[in-house]
Amino acid sequence: MQNKNILAVVAALSVTAGCSSQFDAENQIGNLPDSIVALAAPGQNLATARLVPQDNCYWYAHSGPVETTLVPLRATNGGPICVARKA
Repeated sequence: MQNKNILAVVAALSVTAGCSSQFDAENQIGNLPDSIVALAAPGQNLATARLVPQDNCYWYAHSGPVETTLVPLRATNGGPICVARKA
């Protein structure tokens, strides 16, 4: 039984390691282009923001009283900040 648990952990780590090579500089936490910083509404933690490849939108870590949650980075007009998908 313990061998199955170890195998599951190794498989999960392998998948995670493979995914990390897909990210480029704009996906790194806190590495936002100046144009995105200019669009972002105040009161958001830009130091924790990153582009999420699954939806091509920027998200940041909001620290609440109980937990820290990723929430969409919002523009001053209230809409989420997303980028067009590369063709």
